[in-house]
Amino acid sequence: MPDLDELLAFNRVMETGSLTQSAIQLGLAKSTLSRRITQLESRLGQPLLKRQANQLLPTEAGQRYYVISREILELAEQGQRTLDSLREDVSGELHVEAHRTLTRSWLGGVMETFLERHPAIRLTLSTGETAPRDPDFQGICVWLGETDEGNLRQERLGALERGIYAHPDYLAKHGTPEAPDALGHHAWIDLMGDSQGGITLSHRHGGTVHFQPPASRFRVDQSMLHIDAIARGRGLGILPVWTTEARERHHPGELVRCLEDWSLAPLPVTLLYGFGHQPRKVSALLDHLRDAVPDAWRALETTALPRRQAG
Repeated sequence: MPDLDELLAFNRVMETGSLTQSAIQLGLAKSTLSRRITQLESRLGQPLLKRQANQLLPTEAGQRYYVISREILELAEQGQRTLDSLREDVSGELHVEAHRTLTRSWLGGVMETFLERHPAIRLTLSTGETAPRDPDFQGICVWLGETDEGNLRQERLGALERGIYAHPDYLAKHGTPEAPDALGHHAWIDLMGDSQGGITLSHRHGGTVHFQPPASRFRVDQSMLHIDAIARGRGLGILPVWTTEARERHHPGELVRCLEDWSLAPLPVTLLYGFGHQPRKVSALLDHLRDAVPDAWRALETTALPRRQAG
């Protein structure tokens, strides 16, 4: 019978390639982590990892056993959740942090549904400037965009396609860009940091173009101000397709996508939460968030950055 602590230690090292980083994520001494892997190798009768330069790399046996060990850990976690659902109420305080782009367009409604299902829950939803990295973070974060390797579990929910949009009146007055090189002749509404260093546009039939937007006379740091400025005809700007289409259902005709055959790299949507066993209230909310992911986000997941799962 495999030891789950040993399997978890092996899985984490497989994912990070580092004893030090894995020990930090698991909250263990490096010597304890190393001992658990040694015990697992002894139990199996062959080495699973080998050191090369400053990295730990899997042996052939390690690569094959990694697949098996993940399945075992996932089954163990599923079993724990099932048992927890029998003995724990979904009640108490919950804290959710989120990227502000997602709160109004998606997360607010999802949280209201969760509260309706679980009347004993008290929930705080807040927005942050950056995704949390503190291993002692006790809440759940839903983040849009790239996240740094940190000390929290990261689970990809999907990705959002992005395009360039403008108000029809703006296009009627200034012309509709027919190719990426025409974008430089238009006013640009910048969400701070969104186009720093330029943007890369990819054509649906292949090929990419790197474009440096002109300096923006109007820069904002909130996504709702950004989309409002574009919808008032102040210029062109980059917007997530899903959130823009959701707005268009309530305010039709305010936004038109330019260069429909061109798009930017999708933005990943990521869940961040602590490692280890989660209280019933946390696991219930995580399941609720997973179930509420729009199909359009899931469809783009394979074209966004690789999923980073911490087992």
